[in-house]
Amino acid sequence: MQALGSFASGRQGYFGAMKSPEATESPETGTARTPLKRVITGKLLFVFILGDVLGAGIYALVGEVAGEVGGAVWVPLLVALAMAMLTASTYAELVTKYPRAGGASVFAAHAYKSPIVSFLVGFCMLAAGVTSAAGLSLAFAGDYLKVFLDVPTVAAAVVFLLVVAALNARGISESLRANVVMTVVEVSGLVAIVILAALVLGRGDGSPARVLEFKEDISPALAVLGAALLAFYSFVGFETSANIAEEVKDVRRVYPRALFSALVTAGLVYVAVGLAVSIVVSPAELADSSGPLLEVVRVADVGIPPTAFSAVALIAVANGALLTMIMASRLTFGMARDGLLPIALSKVLPRRQTPWAAIIATTAVAIALCATGSVAALAETVVLLLLFVFVSTNIAVLVLRRDKVDHSHFTTPTIMPILALVTCVVLLTQQSAATWLRTAILLLVGLALYGVTRLTARNGQTVQR
Repeated sequence: MQALGSFASGRQGYFGAMKSPEATESPETGTARTPLKRVITGKLLFVFILGDVLGAGIYALVGEVAGEVGGAVWVPLLVALAMAMLTASTYAELVTKYPRAGGASVFAAHAYKSPIVSFLVGFCMLAAGVTSAAGLSLAFAGDYLKVFLDVPTVAAAVVFLLVVAALNARGISESLRANVVMTVVEVSGLVAIVILAALVLGRGDGSPARVLEFKEDISPALAVLGAALLAFYSFVGFETSANIAEEVKDVRRVYPRALFSALVTAGLVYVAVGLAVSIVVSPAELADSSGPLLEVVRVADVGIPPTAFSAVALIAVANGALLTMIMASRLTFGMARDGLLPIALSKVLPRRQTPWAAIIATTAVAIALCATGSVAALAETVVLLLLFVFVSTNIAVLVLRRDKVDHSHFTTPTIMPILALVTCVVLLTQQSAATWLRTAILLLVGLALYGVTRLTARNGQTVQR
């Protein structure tokens, strides 16, 4: 009950919890002590970020992007990459400055010195994670799975989430090894789409002119902006890496390199795929399919069975869900350890050193969310929640410039977080009323949880006295 009691006592107690022995630095190595296992190398971190960014965003939502912008699918993908890189530079500075599980909520705690602000930022990140996992589970159970099995979508999504939870609980090493294999598979699938488009062009089919065509009856700028909102979802996986900072070896050196190289690699792949799908399939056909890349395979008709590519797509979506749930469980663990969530959620398996209580809780919430909306609707909700997080984090990096630490870290040019804030505000204006409503309900749930946690802490403190 110590963490909850310190949380109830206000700012001083809260930051005392943040400086607990589990989070202090070793004078011998300069590395933060942690109950989590440091096993993630720079290469594994690169693959983790790349695997999280690549996945459902392109496999499931490229059709939605085409429906918004027309044939020029690659343009909003490129715009979304530029937007993501701005905020990624902020994360590179703050993660190397404060390498602790908890990510954006830790940054908010240092910058604003307000437990409720830190809680809301962390809860937005947590809600985005479990909402994204719910959307990915629905994408997994959609057209790609139906090539193999015609089973109820929600039931298949639930089973899928339980399997992901089991792998997550087994260990971070096992999860990241699985991520390496699945990332190789999903990248191979996207490369195959580009090759298929080249073959279609080589035989005189396809329509290269479509890559410069925009949706009619709307200005290209508005079309790109609306499509960039969905395309942004394809890149936001990078922020999940902040929540495994305590499990990364030499995080201050390897994190910026892994982050930027993974985002650029993903961006190049996405632009190539955007060009390929526009050349081969019309925007209308892409928009009507929940398995848009499968349409490219069918049109190319070069002997690749739909089952083979569907398997690749399923692996890609599964990889995204696994990495998202790793993030959500680590964030829950970090917030519970810092007194922002019930302390029971910080329990760790003794041998596996994985946060089992947080894994169970986040999986249960993701299962409940499966029945609340479509993949696109859940994706828009994820983006809105993360925009709140990004606004907080981009302000925090500027505020924390006056907070000096005794170790070297990456420093981003000041103009980068300022431009990132501008892009976040622009994207906020593009959200629908339904998305704002769904997000408001989630935030109200978060505030209620905050109140219950604080009340429990006060009662525990009273009993202790």
